[in-house]
Amino acid sequence: MKNARSGEVIVVGSGVIGLTTALVLAAGGTRVRVWAREPAERTTSAVAGALWWPYRIEPKTLARAWALQSLSVYEDVAARDEETGVRMVEGVLGESRLDEQASWVAARVPGLRVATAEEYAGTGLWARLPLLDMPAHLRWLRERFLRAGGTIEARTVADLAEAEAPVVVNCTGLGARELVPDPAVRPVRGQLVIVENPGIRTWLVSTDADAGTTTYVFPQPDRLVLGGTTDEDDWSLTPDPMVAQEIVGRCTALRPEIAGARVLDHRVGLRPVRDSVRLEREVLPDGRVVVHNYGHGGAGVTVAWGCARKAAGLAHPTASA
Repeated sequence: MKNARSGEVIVVGSGVIGLTTALVLAAGGTRVRVWAREPAERTTSAVAGALWWPYRIEPKTLARAWALQSLSVYEDVAARDEETGVRMVEGVLGESRLDEQASWVAARVPGLRVATAEEYAGTGLWARLPLLDMPAHLRWLRERFLRAGGTIEARTVADLAEAEAPVVVNCTGLGARELVPDPAVRPVRGQLVIVENPGIRTWLVSTDADAGTTTYVFPQPDRLVLGGTTDEDDWSLTPDPMVAQEIVGRCTALRPEIAGARVLDHRVGLRPVRDSVRLEREVLPDGRVVVHNYGHGGAGVTVAWGCARKAAGLAHPTASA
């Protein structure tokens, strides 16, 4: 282990999974460096719609446990929403019922109930859930990590062996496809349209199974996030004008007040989807440890804290949140 620093952990990746994992480790007293190919503001996490709810993630049982751990953190920090970027906001989960599929969360979300006809034309649930302003939240994570003694280095990693530390935590998301390499992780493209908020205060998620679309409206303090798409194995980061027009049309059909809202931006993110999240410890031939923490699909924000605590436990038994 040439030049390896005793007791140090290198976290590769600066999205919400990487920064949250690095923060948990640093808060537990571990010396941590983050190696980031690009700043957090340019990661897939920065583009996320960022409503707390498991989406495109397996296995469901573990994901729900990780999600509930994260929910506790978000509920706590939402009291400082301007600083943390986390707010508790009410809205409707369309095409959802109060059945066994929702039982895992019913006891943890006070006020979870069937949506009224005035709130949603179809079958849905009314809930108060964390909604994150991702640029603000990523800045908060980074600042907390730095205050905890961590460091961040701009570095492109071609091989995990470059990270000369006793423990390396791989939080590279879609990058793990080439870096590990792991062909099981693949992109599911999501396109968003950012518009001026005409006064909408509640969020809405609506799924059309026949059309194969999921439409959502997420109000942020200074904008409205409209989505979205789920384009399997599509690597394009270029917004499609026709798709953007369709997104605005679907959202306007659900919330007519969106009609005519000025478009501020178009964004695209690639969700790192895998058949199952890879969260495990690997011992390399030279004795070093790699902890893999990637493949969270569209639920990175939702499970970030639960997965970070598990990864920290695999990397360093004394780490704590």
